[in-house]
Amino acid sequence: MILKNQILSVEKFIQLALYDKKFGYYTKKNSFGKSGDFITSPLISKLFSEMVSIWIISFWIKLGKPKKFSLVELGPGDGEFCKVLIDVVKKFPEFNKSLKIYLFENSTSLIQVQKKRLKGKKISWIKNFNEIQTGPVLFFGNEFLDAIPIKQFKNKGNIIYERFLSFENGKFIKEIFKKVDPKTFKKIKYWNLNNKKIIEYPEMGFKILESICKIIKKNKGGILLIDYGYTSSRGMDTLQSLKRHKRNELFESVGKADITHLVDFSLLKRFFKMKNLFSNKIVTQSFFLKKLGIIERAEILNKNSLFTEKSDMYYRLERLLSDKKMGELFKVIYASNSKNIFSLGFQ
Repeated sequence: MILKNQILSVEKFIQLALYDKKFGYYTKKNSFGKSGDFITSPLISKLFSEMVSIWIISFWIKLGKPKKFSLVELGPGDGEFCKVLIDVVKKFPEFNKSLKIYLFENSTSLIQVQKKRLKGKKISWIKNFNEIQTGPVLFFGNEFLDAIPIKQFKNKGNIIYERFLSFENGKFIKEIFKKVDPKTFKKIKYWNLNNKKIIEYPEMGFKILESICKIIKKNKGGILLIDYGYTSSRGMDTLQSLKRHKRNELFESVGKADITHLVDFSLLKRFFKMKNLFSNKIVTQSFFLKKLGIIERAEILNKNSLFTEKSDMYYRLERLLSDKKMGELFKVIYASNSKNIFSLGFQ
């Protein structure tokens, strides 16, 4: 049992539910795909991974084709994106020779899944960015930040309270709000106070990104993030649970269902600015993929396809690009030092 008789911060609750070594959601099963609880863009269509792979190769060209180039995938899931990437780069021998791939993964069980699918000396698994050894570094994460625990605060008359959750014998009893200390108040007020009722603050995510920013500033490189989230101030609780591709009550099936949240991209952009990194305008997944030529690529592939194959491909494209599905909900941001501004897919 994860939840005993205890009071947990929202951050600690998510941490235990997802990553507890014995009972955590990501330590026990492969949750990806039709047989799992959710499906990601790389699993919907290989075209997603192909387009991002072409973006990565184009970024390498923009850097002047360095002989050593590192790609770090953040939270690689079941390894599907990396698998397609490896297939794509085989068609670009010069880039393939320069590329070293690092997979940043916290879940032991997911590492086992990834190692079954991904072979070769080109790939290394890391839990610390200090293990990156070669050349300019590009970090890429698809649905990475939404799986990192967040803190939640409530704003009452310019007084900030942190949200805690009370449990007895594994069952949720009530929420408790504790007044924050002056240091925390100052930090939250600086980032995200305004007139929001609920403030979601990604402290753990920021710590990871801070390490990444230091690496980016030291060398030629950048970070590309794709996730579902928003750009305008929400001021609401975005925590949600998913099980078998459907919404699940947040405090039911804890450790057996995914828990996630929406990413505040406007806050993310402010963070990069504070770290003296340049970031492109935030665009939707639909905008980004269309600018990379995903529709034209689909038309080329469909020229000699059967009707059923064409229908299947366009159904998958619709899921990636439609305003009513992932196209608008998912956002894309790229950040780098001022020397590595790269606008492909963003204008």
